[in-house]
Amino acid sequence: MATQSIEQSAAFLAGANVAKEDLGGGIARQILGHGPDLMVVRVAFEAGAVGAVHAHPHSQSTYVESGRFEVVIDGETRVLGAGDGFYVAPHLDHGAVCLEAGVLIDTFSPAREDFLGGEG
Repeated sequence: MATQSIEQSAAFLAGANVAKEDLGGGIARQILGHGPDLMVVRVAFEAGAVGAVHAHPHSQSTYVESGRFEVVIDGETRVLGAGDGFYVAPHLDHGAVCLEAGVLIDTFSPAREDFLGGEG
């Protein structure tokens, strides 16, 4: 993965001015700041929305800002609510089902180049 091609975001970002990318299925994300080695993303889920099980080479730490989510990591499932968090090591299968509308704050290291492709 060539992270040298990733430029950093502005030093200050007003959430109200950051574009929301509609991912479909009741999920939307905003990239709230990034450099080559770190990225913070706000992901809003409608109740019933599914973050399909997937894996990636990035470390991920997630904070549950609001709502309730059934989260699976490497075959283990837990229900998490506001104030909870989870960590996903690189290459582990993980996903989430939104039980009650809410927001996840994802932090990735290194930054997700695939998320930046559509950023304008």
